[in-house]
Amino acid sequence: MTALSSRTLSRRGVFAASGAGLAALALAACGDQSEPLAEEGGRTTVRVAATPLPHMEILTFVKDNLAEDAGLELDLQEQTEYPIPNRLLSEGEVDANFFQHLPYLETEIEENGYELTPFEGVHIEPLGIFSESLTSVDEITDGASVGIPNDPTNRGRALALLAAEGLLALADGIEPTEATPDDIADNPKGLAFEEIDAALLPRTLGDYAIAVINGNYALEADLSPAEDALALESGEDNPYANMLVVRTEDKDNEALVALDELLHSEDVKAFIEENYSGAVIPAF
Repeated sequence: MTALSSRTLSRRGVFAASGAGLAALALAACGDQSEPLAEEGGRTTVRVAATPLPHMEILTFVKDNLAEDAGLELDLQEQTEYPIPNRLLSEGEVDANFFQHLPYLETEIEENGYELTPFEGVHIEPLGIFSESLTSVDEITDGASVGIPNDPTNRGRALALLAAEGLLALADGIEPTEATPDDIADNPKGLAFEEIDAALLPRTLGDYAIAVINGNYALEADLSPAEDALALESGEDNPYANMLVVRTEDKDNEALVALDELLHSEDVKAFIEENYSGAVIPAF
């Protein structure tokens, strides 16, 4: 892996180009610049760890259509398990990651002592309730088995969605991002909860009456959140926007700022809106 170098990164204007047209982006001058990334052939290489869908697809669109005009070369490294990209970033194996929302990042920082900083949200993947056997939330029977993610923030988020559908009630004063099955105050159907890794839920969907699945993992399993979900999380005022994350010491690095600008371009917004049919929603 190429480490951060001490060579000076020249300031560039950033131009986002795609079939949809050109979107001019200007790089803001930064105060205390962190060390620039390695340069080769006039372009700066940025190593990014990301989960496959939609994050890797969005980054691939940026790599193929926008990065060259911005003076960037993206080295994209696919990861399928949530904890790995933050570890790779913290250890300097990559320069940024793109897979998580703020509540998850905050939990990771608290538990692992990472010194990581997020940029603004790029997109939202609404969490959905899925089933292989049911066609409506109303069909859920007493004692039904429910699969939910086992990581703290998505577990609480799943319980909040089930509560919004009237399937349970959380105790007063419980923050959704901190909720566990022990915080359920009312479970009128006597639902039985099983917590497993979020990435495994689509593969084991048939083991449950219903499962609450993250949008990216649903897409990877060829499930359409907009069409196949029994219920979807609302995108309005949703705190779970996914964003680019970097080491805190690199938050002002010009190349990383430039990549974040590209992720917030009109070209990327159009790409998301045209390719995911509401399963992924721009957050800007």
